[in-house]
Amino acid sequence: MRAALDVAVAKPDPPAQTVALANRLRTELDRMDRLLENFLVLARAQHGEFADRGPVHLGDLLDATVAARAADIARRNLTVLDDGGPDPAWTEGSRALLARMAENLVDNAIVHNVDGGWLRVATRGGPGPVRLVLETGGPVLDQEQVARLARPFERLVAERTASDRGAGLGLSIVAAIVEAHGGRLELYARPEGGLRVTVTLPAAAVPEGVPR
Repeated sequence: MRAALDVAVAKPDPPAQTVALANRLRTELDRMDRLLENFLVLARAQHGEFADRGPVHLGDLLDATVAARAADIARRNLTVLDDGGPDPAWTEGSRALLARMAENLVDNAIVHNVDGGWLRVATRGGPGPVRLVLETGGPVLDQEQVARLARPFERLVAERTASDRGAGLGLSIVAAIVEAHGGRLELYARPEGGLRVTVTLPAAAVPEGVPR
């Protein structure tokens, strides 16, 4: 489909209507690509396909995700509060899937926020399970609605989140990844407004050669 569009607009002096239509179709194809890729990630997580299983440092994963989205954070003038604990949070699993989990959580915190707002990220190490916590400010949300967000295609209404982006798969993918790793996902509507997301995962030993 992309090739057909490229051929149509590559002809000498294509009509303006053809170029405009091609641009609109490319945008829709991009959305379709993202949707299909999300379905594949969801299916992979639900089937527990961990070809890249190994130790994963949740703090490093979260820091890298936030850094990669610095432009989006700056565009909305958001303040990032880092409340990481003193103990390293190591778990074991697919680095690719756990990275997608962190990306979806941070993206959700950016999109469903208010301009000039804030988000707080934290990891908690052992003993016992490790945790990744992400909080945002914003409008007061309904806990019953929030509790359904881990289901595929569930979204809060646009008026409550100031956004109509996405297909409602982001947090369901997070839930599937967490479950596939033997963990637990908790979504909590903060009484002051905004959302607190807590991911609890089994702890793993610090790998050999890593400073403790």
